[in-house]
Amino acid sequence: MNSTTERRRKKALLIVNPCAGKNRTRANLSEIVDAFPDGVFDFTIKYTTCQGDAINIARDFAREHDLVICCGGDGTLNETINGLMSAGVSVPIGYLPMGSTNDLAATLGIPTKLKEAAELIASGHTNGYDVGDCNGHQFSYVACFGPGTKISYSTPQKMKNLLGYNAYMINGFFLHLIPALADVKPRHIKIEYDGNVLEDDFYFGSFSNSTSVAGLFKFDKNDIKLDDGKFELLLVRKLSSPLAAFGMLHRIMKRDFDGDSLIFIKASEVKFTFEKPEEWTLDGECGGSTTQVDLKVLNRAVSIFSPENPMFSYKEEKEEATV
Repeated sequence: MNSTTERRRKKALLIVNPCAGKNRTRANLSEIVDAFPDGVFDFTIKYTTCQGDAINIARDFAREHDLVICCGGDGTLNETINGLMSAGVSVPIGYLPMGSTNDLAATLGIPTKLKEAAELIASGHTNGYDVGDCNGHQFSYVACFGPGTKISYSTPQKMKNLLGYNAYMINGFFLHLIPALADVKPRHIKIEYDGNVLEDDFYFGSFSNSTSVAGLFKFDKNDIKLDDGKFELLLVRKLSSPLAAFGMLHRIMKRDFDGDSLIFIKASEVKFTFEKPEEWTLDGECGGSTTQVDLKVLNRAVSIFSPENPMFSYKEEKEEATV
C-alpha cells in the first residue's frame, strides 16, 4: 500500500483506571489493547493513581491526540469529560465500560464486552451528548440528593440475577428507601426551573440524562432524549403517611410520575435553594454539600463513540472510518 492510500493511524490517549472492576484493567492491559483492530491507533497509555487523576490526564494530554478512550467505570468517564471540558479540548471520547456499575454505558448502548466496545470505537460512529453542570462541575448522567442514591451499588448480584428489575425494587424500596424516609426529615426546598418556581418539602431529587436513576426510578426510553438540551428533573415530595409509600411504589412500577408524591419535569436549568447544606451525588460520587445548587444542561457538549440510538435526536456525521 503506498503513502497516498495508507490510512494514518490515529493517536489515542488511553486512560485506564486500574482499580475498576476489581483491578481487571491493570491485569488485562494487553487484552484491552489487543481488542482493537491492528494498525488503527497509536496508544499513549496513562494510569490513574487516585481520585481526580483522569481529570488531570485528560486536561494535560488530550490536546496532542485525535481521541481519548477511558477504561473504567462511570466515575472514570465523568473525570475524563471534566478534564476535556476544563481544557477546552473537543476530541471524541471512547468508553470501555469495566466498572462495577456501568449505568451510562447501558443508556448509550455501549457494549460491556471489551472487544465489541473496542470495535465500536474503531468504527468511528459518534453521537453528540448532553452533559450536566453542577455549580461548575460537569457530570455525565445524574446529579441527585437524598436517601437511596446508592441503591444500584448495594443490590446483591444473586438477587439481580434471580429477580431482575424487581430486585432493585425490593432492595432499594423496602430495604433502603423506606427505612431512610423513616429516619430522614424532608428538606424544605425552593426550586426554580426554566422560569417556574416550586417550593415544598422533598425527600429526594435528581437531575438526569439517563433511563435509570439510583437503580430504582426507571424511565420510558420514549420519554428520554440524550441530546435535546433538557434533563429530567425527578422529585419525591414529603409523604402524607407511611401507607402513602406503598402507593408511591405502585406508581414507580407503573412509571407514573405525574401525581402529588412523584414529580417529573423536563428542564434545561434548575436552581435548588436549601435551608441547610445538602450533600449531592454526581454520577455516583460525592459532589459536596452546599445550600445552593445551580444545574444546567450543556447541549451536545461532548462527542462520544456510541451506536445509532433513537434516544439521540440528531444524526451525527461519522468520524473517518478506521476499519
